[in-house]
Amino acid sequence: MKILITGGSGLLGQYLNLFLSKKHEILTLYNSNTGNCQQFNSRNIDLRDEIGLKKIFSEFQPKLVIHSAAITSTLLDGKYSLKDYFQVNVLATENIARLSSISKSRLIYISTDLVYDGNRGSFQTENSKLNPVSPYAESKLIGEEKVRAYSDDYLILRLALMIGFGLNHSVCHFQTMYENLLKNKSVKLFTDQFRSPISLLEAASVIEKIIDSNLPSGIFNLGGHERISRFELGLMLVNSIRADKDLLIPISLEEAPQVPTVKDVSLNIDKLKSYGIEVNTLEKMIYDSMIFNNKKIFPSK
Repeated sequence: MKILITGGSGLLGQYLNLFLSKKHEILTLYNSNTGNCQQFNSRNIDLRDEIGLKKIFSEFQPKLVIHSAAITSTLLDGKYSLKDYFQVNVLATENIARLSSISKSRLIYISTDLVYDGNRGSFQTENSKLNPVSPYAESKLIGEEKVRAYSDDYLILRLALMIGFGLNHSVCHFQTMYENLLKNKSVKLFTDQFRSPISLLEAASVIEKIIDSNLPSGIFNLGGHERISRFELGLMLVNSIRADKDLLIPISLEEAPQVPTVKDVSLNIDKLKSYGIEVNTLEKMIYDSMIFNNKKIFPSK
């Protein structure tokens, strides 16, 4: 199958390149960073370039498009403006949805668990109340609306907190936590924010299964089974690498007023499982990520 991947140099995108290139013909797109894209059929493009994107669709003629590119920062820290979020996460998504429809390509849109209302209890279903509280989450939700409006054949995957190890330049919070613990540096972690993490490795593997399973169009949660706080996740990592647990400093969301308050966006993944798509346990995901990236780990007894 011909698969077009946006955000190919990102955290998830680089894993998708590795997994999907084994069985499919991929064209992976990158912008400011190359990542591992140049190991594959790839193209450098700013997704705001509508003419350039149209040309890529016309020349490559994908049967499937995985749109994982986005501005993902949850904080307005001066690096990106609200206009940037709108242009990249909304307008580019609308254009990709239109082009996917014209080319009769199935579109997989990578969304986020942060579109849910974090104050409505645990294990959000796909029908739970939505209430994005950051520019990132709001723009991703509007992106969902564009996909539903302009694509005839789509899957929206609301992805949970991703953990593991980024490839090349890409880095996630889990990796930073791991590196700090190895250096005996303290790490502040929320005790009152709950997610259902999934590793980058597992997410790419599951997306490969989703492609093979031919799910019907719709919205699907994609995360792990376990509801866990950032602090509890830190404890799991400490146990895995036998670091000093006293390096973990518990804090509450109230102590970080600059961070958008999202208390609980743990995901119910029963809908995905009903189609035969299984996800590994969090412990297994951490173990597999460590092994895949040649990190030292001590399996639990």
